[in-house]
Amino acid sequence: MRLVVDLNRCQGYAQCAFLAPDVFAMHGDESLLYNPEAAAEQRENVVRAVAACPVGAILLELTDEDMADVVSQGAGAGAGSGGTR
Repeated sequence: MRLVVDLNRCQGYAQCAFLAPDVFAMHGDESLLYNPEAAAEQRENVVRAVAACPVGAILLELTDEDMADVVSQGAGAGAGSGGTR
């Protein structure tokens, strides 16, 4: 997954740093630092951070590898759910 933050739009609310501290960090009161190539295991936290940005400054691009992971996780989600009650 690739991240792009519009630093002109970012207002330093730091919701991203709170929700995905391994990817985003505030440097001082207004400057945001981030890893544009966040690790796959950070995906859930990053998605939450993107959604929480009050000004929509964070763009998330899923790579083909990310999409393959999502599809493979989704395929296993329904397995074993056919039990009786």
